[in-house]
Amino acid sequence: MALRLWARLLRGSAVLSSRGVGSARQESASWLLTAGNVACCRGGRNGFIFTPACFITSEAFLNRLMKGNAAEADSSFYRLPASVPPDSGEQLSLLLRHPDQPDNSKVLKVAIIGPPNAGKSTLSNQLLGRKVFAVSKKVHTTRSRALGVVTEDDTQIILLDTPGLTTPSKVKRHQLEKSLLVDPLNTVKEADLVVVVVDVADRWMSSRLDFEVLKCLAQHPDIPAVLVLNKVDLVKAKDKLLDITAGLTCGMVNGRRIRVRPVIKPPWAKKRSEGDSELSPDEHIAEPEGSAETNSVLNKEQLKTLKSQEGWPHFKDVFMLSSVDSQDVETLKSYFMAAAKPAPWQYHSEVLTDQSPEEVCTNIIREKLLEYLPQEVPYSMTQSVELWQDGENGELDISVKLHATKETHMKMVIGAAGQMVARIAREAGEDLSHIYLRDVKLKLSVKLRK
Repeated sequence: MALRLWARLLRGSAVLSSRGVGSARQESASWLLTAGNVACCRGGRNGFIFTPACFITSEAFLNRLMKGNAAEADSSFYRLPASVPPDSGEQLSLLLRHPDQPDNSKVLKVAIIGPPNAGKSTLSNQLLGRKVFAVSKKVHTTRSRALGVVTEDDTQIILLDTPGLTTPSKVKRHQLEKSLLVDPLNTVKEADLVVVVVDVADRWMSSRLDFEVLKCLAQHPDIPAVLVLNKVDLVKAKDKLLDITAGLTCGMVNGRRIRVRPVIKPPWAKKRSEGDSELSPDEHIAEPEGSAETNSVLNKEQLKTLKSQEGWPHFKDVFMLSSVDSQDVETLKSYFMAAAKPAPWQYHSEVLTDQSPEEVCTNIIREKLLEYLPQEVPYSMTQSVELWQDGENGELDISVKLHATKETHMKMVIGAAGQMVARIAREAGEDLSHIYLRDVKLKLSVKLRK
């Protein structure tokens, strides 16, 4: 069955296209990625215009996806957006509450993995429709596994956001938490689908898959995986995305080989015969070794083979998007909804995350510390919640003490005339107001830890 590179999914229309922008007589151009071909029809004098949010998938799956979108459009059911209760007891009670699931409930557990700073938490926040996970430009913002829940209609998507995959030597050298090593691997074990996020704007990261990512995929070959090429909005030469795709997938997607060739007429304009959906024997790809039974430990020969690989040839689908664009991410979300399998919900529909309100608060504060403080300073800071109570006018009063290891660090956090700590408190408080859906008054103090 032919695979196609479809771009932005807008109520059923296709997509990754390049259009000449001058005269109406200019010939349009389009990209098509198939198992067997990647086609590019170029036309127009003004070059290639890229529309992001593309995915490669089988036509049968696309048909299911479109039916799902049509059903969603016809549904009159509306569910209020979830939020995090500001009270720990209320959050715990919500997590323990029996799921209010419909008769035909469906579930999909998605593990989002990748190297540090690939945009995993940004993607998770967009999928949730609300900022819950800390995000910054520095590495290792996410320190442990965090769970988010998307509930729409009869479907529940459980997002497992993980720390960036790293090596034991780096954890030891930089005195990082062991959770950075353990959590991603343990998370993949419980997932129904693995999403590998790659920053295509990073020349080094986009040239080959991170070795730790390859090891993780090889240890769990029985779990389906999809590739997400993130930050495509930062790539100027959009035609490079096809070369990146070919490299990171070893030229194979969903068991079919992909290659590039020019065409004059878009293939969907041609009438396809029924026999086109059949796979010829040479178009199949062998399943990864150990797919029948997961190999938790790789032997030396397997590790040697992985080191020579640039990509993973067993991805089921490939997406190209910008995780900061909600419309881009909606395509991926629709994919998850269509891939969900009949199963009882694990959480009540009002659950947004399994994190406590205090954990959410300290993570958001750490995000601001990472954003505004240089080098190792934010990584050495610790926090303790001193006050957490309702204010007189219904607002939430929070007081957090920041502990610095050096006096120079403490001065940097405070800033000139206390401006830096005031800015961090103000911005973190605004983010928390959106998460808790109530006014938050956040007070930060800094103390030297002896």
